[in-house]
Amino acid sequence: MRNCFALVVGCAVCQGSLTPSLTAQAPPAATAQQPRDIRTIPAPIIKKHNVPGIAAAVIKGWDIEALGVAGVRKSGSPEKVTLQDKFHLGSNTKAMTATLCAMLVEEGKLRWESTLAEVFPTLAPSMDPGFRGVTLEQLLTNHGGAPTGMETDGLWGKLWAHKGSPTSARRALLEGVTKHPPEIEPGTKFIYSNAGFAMAGHMAEEVTGASWEAVIQSKLFGPLGITSAGFGAPGSRDTVSQPRGHRESGGAIEAGPGADNPVAIGPAGIVPSTIGDWAKFVALHLRGDQGDAKLLKPETFKNLHTPVADEAKYAFGWLVTSRPWAGPGDRVLTHSGSNTMWYCVTWIAPEKDFAVLIACNQGGNKAATACDEAAAALIQEHLKPAK
Repeated sequence: MRNCFALVVGCAVCQGSLTPSLTAQAPPAATAQQPRDIRTIPAPIIKKHNVPGIAAAVIKGWDIEALGVAGVRKSGSPEKVTLQDKFHLGSNTKAMTATLCAMLVEEGKLRWESTLAEVFPTLAPSMDPGFRGVTLEQLLTNHGGAPTGMETDGLWGKLWAHKGSPTSARRALLEGVTKHPPEIEPGTKFIYSNAGFAMAGHMAEEVTGASWEAVIQSKLFGPLGITSAGFGAPGSRDTVSQPRGHRESGGAIEAGPGADNPVAIGPAGIVPSTIGDWAKFVALHLRGDQGDAKLLKPETFKNLHTPVADEAKYAFGWLVTSRPWAGPGDRVLTHSGSNTMWYCVTWIAPEKDFAVLIACNQGGNKAATACDEAAAALIQEHLKPAK
């Protein structure tokens, strides 16, 4: 089953207390200075953990300070990964969907308090009463009572077999989930849920009259200068022109329908992009956290980075925690993503005006460990924290 994306785990330098169960105006142009090449950092880590490829980036302010890739696109094949290659971002898509919804809130098309019944009035009678009052904010913070799995009534299998448009697939997901009671009373407890983010993305579709894919391209990716982002696993079966995802066992997964999750949960995690384009989005949140806000108001970024007041410390697609290397307040924003065939993670330290991003074209524990070690090495190199 592939509907559970990984959340972040601690690395050697990043290690801390995390709950194990948790897998407009455009920004300024980048400076003319070329990012420093850091391919030598992931190269030995790839060999040590026997993963195919790793991409890495370091951000200072709006700029990509360092950038590098190493390894191969497909295990056993000679094609090397390049800076133009796309890596699947998994659940790091969630923060993108939350950012898009925040833009629609600022435009007045949605409110954080908008409920499923308000946005889908014709469906409200068929919804379980417990779901009718679930809000956009609750869905985007994993507090809407939406389930972790979608096996009831065979819904997950139906979503895999769905032949209609992505929007119609999300409508089927919404109907299939909300006809049953919430897993728990909405607003009372954190439940990590791809379904919740998918329903939030479908709310964006309903109020704009366009697909989530089209809206996020026009409102978020376009203004940020992100040109490589797409939907679903990159590449095609015909040629190894893009990285392949790999199971933890090391087996490559050829591009096609089985290489990613069904489009129904797209807003929760089906975006691939180059490491450089992903860095543009991460920089938006790094600078927005400090009040240098683009595309959204400073107070909106503050809301997006404020966790719900419970032990989960989960905000709008971000886990908010602390690390001793992150500055006087120790505060970091982080998230990881995996569709079981890829793995990626980012750490943002606003007080240091610093972020690191790592992506691997393999899923599982080996890939997560390799990415953590690469992040640790870059954090040590750029911030030189005390041992």
